[in-house]
Amino acid sequence: MVSIQQSKKSADDLILAIDNGTQSIRVLIFDLKGNLLAKSQIELEIESADTPGSAQQQASYFWDKLAQSCQRLWKQPQVIEKGYQHKIVAVTLTTQRSSVVNLDKNGEALRPVMLWLDQRQATDLRSMAWYWRVLFKIIGQSRAIDYFRGKAQANWIAQNQPDIWQKTHKFLLLSGYLTYQLTGQYKDSVGCTVGYFPFDYKKQKWAKSTDWKWNALPLKPNMLAELVKPGQKLGEITPQASQLTGIPQGLPLVAAASDKACEVLGSGCFEPSTASLSYGTTATINTNNAKYIEPQVFIPSYPSAIPDQFNSEVMIYRGFWMVSWFKHQFGLKEMKQAQKLGVTAETLFDELVNQVPPGSMGLMLQPYWSPGIKNLEAKGAILGFGDVHTRAHIYRAILEGLAYALKEGKQSLEKRQGQKIKKLIVSGGGSQSDAAMQLTADIFNLSAQRPHTFETSGLGAAMNAAVGMGYYANYQQAAQSMTRIVKTFQPDPANVILYDQLFEQVYKKMYRQLKPLYQKIKKITGYPQ
Repeated sequence: MVSIQQSKKSADDLILAIDNGTQSIRVLIFDLKGNLLAKSQIELEIESADTPGSAQQQASYFWDKLAQSCQRLWKQPQVIEKGYQHKIVAVTLTTQRSSVVNLDKNGEALRPVMLWLDQRQATDLRSMAWYWRVLFKIIGQSRAIDYFRGKAQANWIAQNQPDIWQKTHKFLLLSGYLTYQLTGQYKDSVGCTVGYFPFDYKKQKWAKSTDWKWNALPLKPNMLAELVKPGQKLGEITPQASQLTGIPQGLPLVAAASDKACEVLGSGCFEPSTASLSYGTTATINTNNAKYIEPQVFIPSYPSAIPDQFNSEVMIYRGFWMVSWFKHQFGLKEMKQAQKLGVTAETLFDELVNQVPPGSMGLMLQPYWSPGIKNLEAKGAILGFGDVHTRAHIYRAILEGLAYALKEGKQSLEKRQGQKIKKLIVSGGGSQSDAAMQLTADIFNLSAQRPHTFETSGLGAAMNAAVGMGYYANYQQAAQSMTRIVKTFQPDPANVILYDQLFEQVYKKMYRQLKPLYQKIKKITGYPQ
């Protein structure tokens, strides 16, 4: 990798990482040892349009919240006292994936950002070329291609808002939009390119003109951002962006990757024998591979935060979002109590988990609160209710259900990559729960390790900047200095036996048994789409 030119380097140099997730935007200052020195966080809201299943937000909202979070950061006493603002040598950006922005010729948003959570689907799509239809039928993927076309936000917008589509000059991911706001450049990182775009995941660049995706989408090459590899320069902070955010003008914006890819890097996961578990809004299990290995047939391996490498990923949509759902539906008491005590509500929820024995006294949860591409009809399910069960059992069953689903993903990854997973590194907000970490170790029958910071997506982005700026020769060297494990949870043998029986004899059979009922629910009610 060619490092970005910088005349002088100091051990006191700092990196500013911007992490625009689904539930909040965080602005983080890291030193070159991976220590989180300061943080500013603003919770984000999601708008719903008139259409059921919609999830969107104004593009300017994200930009305004980014600027507000930065300005709050500069006002923190320790930031002022230690002069952190003037020690920052580079800025880097990681965001949620597959959220799209339509911009006109003046760079103004034409409509709200269509978020990855949005369930609206295009219908009555024009027929693709006959040879593509024949090929998809031969390989048995016609249904998956139809799903891709229906889920593609570009198709929905072109079909339902044709006037907006005609005015669209650039069609960007949220990462590309924020890059434009910060630098004035229509560029984006290869590592952020995950979504319904004409992207070649194997070669990690926009697809050739002969690729079927151009026939499936209304996009043209000039509507897309120029792609830059992680660790390379996207541009410099403009005077206008500096005035709004307080980020020093002229600082380089270094390409990072999507939030999940950055979590893998920030956790120090390099080999396929080590899995990165993300207990975030979307729960995922990821392995990093030097080769392109699809986690499931025809599900792509996404770009890694390490240039020219890949993340094989199995995801559970609405993963630890379910914890937020539980908190707002059933946890008002803990939320109020936590506010009085000055602690997080999750800390008190751990007490709920510990009130309940492993296995939640037979309460089993299937965590498909949103369907995925391989289980289009799926809905969430909780089985085994009895009069002994309380909300504490429901909460523990949520955590166990997520771990079961990710363990199923682990088995799939091991089969696809031909290598066993021997170690788990768990990050994301959910990793701060000792109860969640312990039951994860028990269900997987593997040690579950907690990194020194749960802000691993921001840390991974900072590592991209550190390597790109030439502070480290490569990512292994950066990981040795910037990542470390602070606590390891070992599996309890008795719990392992119990969980293995529940997983093999109950959980793995739930979807197959319930699938016909899910299909009937969809046929009768039309939900989920």
